[in-house]
Amino acid sequence: MSDRFVYHCTLRWSDLDAYGHINNARFLTLYEEARVALMFSGGRAWGVGSFADGVVIRRHEIDYLRPVDYALGRATAEAAPTVRIEMWIEEIRVSSFTVAYELYDGEVLASTARSVLVPFDLERQRPRRLTEAERAFLLPYAHDTAGTGV
Repeated sequence: MSDRFVYHCTLRWSDLDAYGHINNARFLTLYEEARVALMFSGGRAWGVGSFADGVVIRRHEIDYLRPVDYALGRATAEAAPTVRIEMWIEEIRVSSFTVAYELYDGEVLASTARSVLVPFDLERQRPRRLTEAERAFLLPYAHDTAGTGV
């Protein structure tokens, strides 16, 4: 098994829906926050800043396994409640890659998701291929779940 990138995402009061649960559309925001931490902060720390120059989403897929509430019992005066998001790279292709996620509410798996991302040249407004440096950054997180030969 490869490494997983783990991100603890702070929940916001504005994430709630009318039922007191995290709104289903906000799950995308939580996953985005974790993905940005991996690709932008993690990438830059690794010496790869090119993802910040352009990457677009081709597809999102989310499975909601159970509701997540704001859980004031887990909050403190200093910190709002959090969820844990674990991510890995499920597939790497020439000009796209798939990020897989698991979102945990405490120790309970609450959601799974996948995003297909495409490196994008913002200046030319067209997709581009992954660079060798980007591929090298993604490989430690790669996990071949479907026998695709990541």
